[in-house]
Amino acid sequence: MSDEELGGQQWHLYALCAQTDPDTFFPDKGGSTRNAKRICNVCEVKRRCLEYALANDERYGIWGGLSERDRRRRKKRAADGRS
Repeated sequence: MSDEELGGQQWHLYALCAQTDPDTFFPDKGGSTRNAKRICNVCEVKRRCLEYALANDERYGIWGGLSERDRRRRKKRAADGRS
C-alpha cells in the first residue's frame, strides 16, 4: 500500500495492532515482546509506524516491531552515522 493510499496519518487504521489486544504492545516491565514483534513483522504499515514512533519520541510500547530500547539504539546509531 502506497503512502498516498494510507492518507497521511491514516496508516494506523490499517495496522494489525488495531485488531489486537493493546496490552500485547505494552507489556509489563520484563514481559515478553515476542508476540507483538511477530505481529509487527507481517504488518503492512510497519515502516510508517516506526517512522511515527521515532519522529514523536514514543517512549513506551512496541512500534514498528521495535521496543523503546531498540528505537533508542537505532537513534543513537543514526546520530553516530552508523545506520
